[in-house]
Amino acid sequence: MNEDILNMEVRKYLKKVGVTSQREIEHAVLKAIESGALNGTETIAVKMTLNAPSIGLNCCIEGEIALE
Repeated sequence: MNEDILNMEVRKYLKKVGVTSQREIEHAVLKAIESGALNGTETIAVKMTLNAPSIGLNCCIEGEIALE
């Protein structure tokens, strides 16, 4: 195994995850505000699951996103 390649590939994957996740969250929040489900001052609980079955990885990361 080449650790430099592993590091680069993990970073590339995490960048894709970060950009895609941010876009999806922003879209869902805007849609919820437009529909009246949110008023835009809430704090939203979020949970991300990282799963790689071939290496036995299953990790849940929880947090909050404040809208104001």
